[in-house]
Amino acid sequence: MSFFTCSNIRLAGIASSVPKKVVKNSEYTYVGEDERNFLMKTTGIVEKRHAPSGITTTDLGEKAANELLDQLGWKREDIDILVLVTQSRDYYLPSSAIILQDRLGLPSTCMAFDVGLGCSGYVYGLSIISKFLQDGQLKKGLLIAGDVSTVSTNFEDKSTYPLFGDAATATAVCYDETAEPIAFEMENDGSGYDTIIIRDGGAKNQLNDSTTQMKNYGPGINRTMKDLELNGLDVFSFSIKEPPKNIRSILQRTNTEISDIDYYVFHQANKLIIETIRKKLKIEKEKVPYSLTYYGNTSSASIPLTICDQIKDEVKHKRILFCGFGVGLSWGSCIVNTKDILCLTPIEF
Repeated sequence: MSFFTCSNIRLAGIASSVPKKVVKNSEYTYVGEDERNFLMKTTGIVEKRHAPSGITTTDLGEKAANELLDQLGWKREDIDILVLVTQSRDYYLPSSAIILQDRLGLPSTCMAFDVGLGCSGYVYGLSIISKFLQDGQLKKGLLIAGDVSTVSTNFEDKSTYPLFGDAATATAVCYDETAEPIAFEMENDGSGYDTIIIRDGGAKNQLNDSTTQMKNYGPGINRTMKDLELNGLDVFSFSIKEPPKNIRSILQRTNTEISDIDYYVFHQANKLIIETIRKKLKIEKEKVPYSLTYYGNTSSASIPLTICDQIKDEVKHKRILFCGFGVGLSWGSCIVNTKDILCLTPIEF
């Protein structure tokens, strides 16, 4: 396990942006009523947000970042680094982070780059930007995380379509010598790379004549090779095994008891997974907030979106554990001691 700490880092604020369009799983007519009800009960997802055609992660991220910068009173010219965590870039190239650097009016001296991670991406992104800022040569940064996942889910695939929603978030991070260290514990297992995958469209399997042909993979599961593929049983098995071990490890390394953490904010995979983890670790219900009920699985946006949606008024001066896990396979946790953090209500775009 990769354990390390970052000193002098403060989370100054978090904002989130979601599309206005609401898609309800109770109206998912591809499956019958009994199966719809079962899906909602096990996943906990009642509805989610879908971005209209042409609206991307950069659009949602720009909205969240502008609102956050305005509310914090941060000047655009003071931003030294922009990290964008997304698996749904605007283009194959160039980097979407550089597009955002221009659209946000950040200076050319602001370094900007993409990180191509999903479910674990917020924790990874926070570790990356924290490392750049911790020695004080760079002072302020923006971590933007999110995905427009619904461009890759097929309506005729009941294993993915009811789960995923679109969102992007912006987190303002700054150098602060009075801040307590952030501890990170990161892991990956590339042998499970095809557990969650889009098979065509990259350099390995380029788009071809068969890419858009619909194929059947079981009852209620039809998709093309450009659609998101998810092995539910393998995802569940991995999710209830590795993240709990990772959390126990970081708690042990930081001499922290389960009860010392004020909130555990998990990647919003589905309710059954999170509840299984919670019960394994014997965490109180009140310490585990959910946003998936009305937003679904929002990839790397899910942890900060959950904070903004559920506990934005309770997170000042708290000890919070973030845990992200999923596509890769990749997972990781961090423990953050918040100060006067500003968290905004989710913004509709």
